[in-house]
Amino acid sequence: MKEKPKILFLCTGNSCRSQMAEGWARYLIPDIAETWSAGIEKHGLNMNAVKVMKEAGVDISSHKSKITSELPYQNFDYVITVCDHAGENCPFFPAKTKIIHHSFDDPPRLAKNAVNEEDVLKIYRRVRDEIRDYVLTLKEVISG
Repeated sequence: MKEKPKILFLCTGNSCRSQMAEGWARYLIPDIAETWSAGIEKHGLNMNAVKVMKEAGVDISSHKSKITSELPYQNFDYVITVCDHAGENCPFFPAKTKIIHHSFDDPPRLAKNAVNEEDVLKIYRRVRDEIRDYVLTLKEVISG
């Protein structure tokens, strides 16, 4: 049986977008890929991300914010950067690793201007759903 490709979702702080991407991938495509997330830095797990993922039936509450050197595995087939900063500051990976950049809006930054919690959560939900839709496209990317 062929080994499943290994995917790393990389973001600046591994607090929100990369965590949601890892959660969606583990929920939606566990049969075709092994997935992790990490950041260039550690910013801690974003509780609004946890909340909106739970609303969608995906529990990421046990996830921890981490940097790539803390991962148990380093030899990835794909590294997907989910923010511009990570895309521009992506650490070195072996030549076999395919780097894919797909930037998503930063919910914490956008939510700073929100007037109430519901407006904050609307922003997180939109990005959550955009990440879900993107993760679903990975089946095609991985299978060639």
